[in-house]
Amino acid sequence: MADKVFLILQDNEEARPIVEAIEQDNQQAHIEHLPGMVRIESPGRLTVNRLTVSEKSGRDWDIQELQLNLVSLSGNIDEDDDYFTLAWSGTTNSGDE
Repeated sequence: MADKVFLILQDNEEARPIVEAIEQDNQQAHIEHLPGMVRIESPGRLTVNRLTVSEKSGRDWDIQELQLNLVSLSGNIDEDDDYFTLAWSGTTNSGDE
């Protein structure tokens, strides 16, 4: 559906804090564990916040590390050093979710 965005990550130790952070910061997100991967779907918008992932992983995490575990995504991307947001609307900016 065009109104939902999604992010699919590998299901491994490195991605677990990312998934936990997404779940914490995106209350509307639906997380589905599949063989070898995790699909995270959300209506309209999904944000990965660097600070939340850093807290979950217990280390300083660079938003570019998301690419190491990324399998697929759907949505328009807006990113900077502090967040990675997928959205279909024209307003994607946020690290404040």
